[in-house]
Amino acid sequence: MALSDPVDKQTPAWKILEYLQRNGSASIKTLEEHLGVTTTAVRQQLQALQASGYVERQSVHAGVGRPHHEYSMKPKAKELFSCHSDELALSLLEEVMELAGRETTERLLGRVGSRLAAQYLQSVEAGELSERVGQLVDALAARGVLADMSIDDEDIIVLQTYNCPYHELAQEHRDICNMDEKFMREVLGSEVSLSECMFDGHHRCTFVVGQSVSELSDM
Repeated sequence: MALSDPVDKQTPAWKILEYLQRNGSASIKTLEEHLGVTTTAVRQQLQALQASGYVERQSVHAGVGRPHHEYSMKPKAKELFSCHSDELALSLLEEVMELAGRETTERLLGRVGSRLAAQYLQSVEAGELSERVGQLVDALAARGVLADMSIDDEDIIVLQTYNCPYHELAQEHRDICNMDEKFMREVLGSEVSLSECMFDGHHRCTFVVGQSVSELSDM
């Protein structure tokens, strides 16, 4: 397997980065099983990604015995997953945040969230909530957002995203996260609560659908 350009989404290097973006970190054995290739091939790709500044290696101690190595993404690699779907709009929004103050910014973001919802509603038409969430996941994916959904044993629906369309802006202005919640509520017609955020150190954002975080803590 030849070494490949990680920016090309058809290459093994990109598949490694996408797996790390979704899962936070991985061992060589895990990546070997995911890609269906040899250990040597995975090592070659990881070495190239490390040399390019996309990936780093750390020792992990798990119970008794020698530590093992896991690989995770560096900030340079995370930038590859920023959607940059409308850089001009995001730049303008950042200027508003700087000049207009918090109250005006919140009002503006509320309107932006509603506009986004109107666009996504064209792709979310099902009646059942779980089907609507699935359609929203597909619509997000079509716009470059890595996302999936799951339903646990208690029928709680969870939507997870692994990259942020507003990566740089959201790091500085967490009101963007509130906008995301609002837009999802309007699209799904249901309560949506952000329970984990990648900007708090998690490797993904987790949205609980149909039930608030406070309700979950009371169960």
